[in-house]
Amino acid sequence: MPAENCTVFTDFIFSGLLGRQDLQQGLFVLFLLVYGNTVIANLGMILLISMDPRLHTPMYYFLSSLSICDVCYSSTVSPKMLADFLSVQKRIPYNLCAVQMYFFGAFADVECVMLAVMAYDRYVAICNPLLYTNAMSRSICTQLVTIAYITGLVDSAIHTCGTFRLSFCNSNIINHFFCDVPPLLALSSSDTTINEIAMLISCSCIVGSSVITVLLSYSYIITTIVRMNSAQGRRKAFSTCASHLTAVAIFFGTLLFMYSRPTSSYSLDTDIMASVFYTVIIPMLNPLIYSLRNKDVKGALRKVMGTKLCSG
Repeated sequence: MPAENCTVFTDFIFSGLLGRQDLQQGLFVLFLLVYGNTVIANLGMILLISMDPRLHTPMYYFLSSLSICDVCYSSTVSPKMLADFLSVQKRIPYNLCAVQMYFFGAFADVECVMLAVMAYDRYVAICNPLLYTNAMSRSICTQLVTIAYITGLVDSAIHTCGTFRLSFCNSNIINHFFCDVPPLLALSSSDTTINEIAMLISCSCIVGSSVITVLLSYSYIITTIVRMNSAQGRRKAFSTCASHLTAVAIFFGTLLFMYSRPTSSYSLDTDIMASVFYTVIIPMLNPLIYSLRNKDVKGALRKVMGTKLCSG
């Protein structure tokens, strides 16, 4: 579209979760509770891991990093969403929309890579226990977390810059509740073919390589567990991996559904619940998933609570 015929918008307006104003206050209370639980549960997990020496292992170092990522990941979307529930017009300035998109995309990528790193950690622990101390030393663990963050920051920068170079001439109403790549590509009046190809390549490289890492790691893990002579050893190994497999299935399943499709198939009606699930619900579920089936975490929690009760 010629530049002289293009209306320049200084902000965007979200359509939001639901158009009914009578439900906004109820949704505000519901999602405030969810966001509060997300922050408390993840920060609690970080503190618990830092306080108990028994949890100072690579597995819990990665879990602590995942919890930090979950708090940041949820905080890029939830505070603005909560404010919009109490607003008639759900506006966001053009520049803040770019900032929200960048940090959301970055932390989503970090979470994706971190889940793959955690699968590799379980593979080394179960399949090569004698090499575990050297293979997952503190320096290597730090390098793996650093790689996850660099990957997220660089990949998100590419998509954010590519998206905000497009023209938005026809409308500034985003059919979503936060700034994400697919709804903005659907809104743009420019040709988004290159952006869609870039998103598909990114999804294939980052999500694809993470999924392959998880699948390969667990194929070796399952083979090793099946060959174990001790029934107790098999149960302990399965118990250790079950929580991670649950988190992986939920996160990657939702992510692939959202981002491996062309924008022509994007629809608020079909995607809104999936978006709520992976932006708001998953960060709350992760600490619960990893703690409910984990004897070490439950033991550390009982120890902390017991110390506090005795000191009180």
